[in-house]
Amino acid sequence: MDRKGFLRKTCLAGICGCGFGALALKAENGVPSDQETVNPMARPWLVNLLENLDQNIDAGELREIIKMSAGIHYDQLKMDDLLSGYKGKLKDFIAFLEKEWGWKVAYDESTGVILADENKTYCVCPVLKGSSPTASPAICYCSEGFAERMFSRVAGVPVSAQVLSSVRRGDPSCVYRIEIPSGKV
Repeated sequence: MDRKGFLRKTCLAGICGCGFGALALKAENGVPSDQETVNPMARPWLVNLLENLDQNIDAGELREIIKMSAGIHYDQLKMDDLLSGYKGKLKDFIAFLEKEWGWKVAYDESTGVILADENKTYCVCPVLKGSSPTASPAICYCSEGFAERMFSRVAGVPVSAQVLSSVRRGDPSCVYRIEIPSGKV
């Protein structure tokens, strides 16, 4: 098996998810679980893994692999609980994003397209917090997966999301395009 095939098969098997999970590992100094800290090797390892994957896997495959990993963070944040009151109430959810998260959101009901700007000059991703601001832009595919799950839950139908701009790609803020199938909200 070649290197590309190995990386593809291990990530599809969920082993790459272990890299994301490694961020939750306790440091080797025996810190009690209520005071867990990030393993100091985890972020550099993950940044290196993402950069290697980016160089060795087709962009489409990489996007799908990393998008699948978004569920880890989504579930850890208990997003389904947070979103339960917004199911079928897209406008209320957009108002929440604007008021509570500081996002700028434009929604075209006629096309089902949402442009959502996080409106921040830094990457909010906790996985790479503390890394170089433009390290591993492939992690933005995880944000696409997270946005898809979040807006699908609210809309009640599968949606698609794409990162249009990203701080990790050198842009001023992260902007998503979310497409809801016509007439489904």
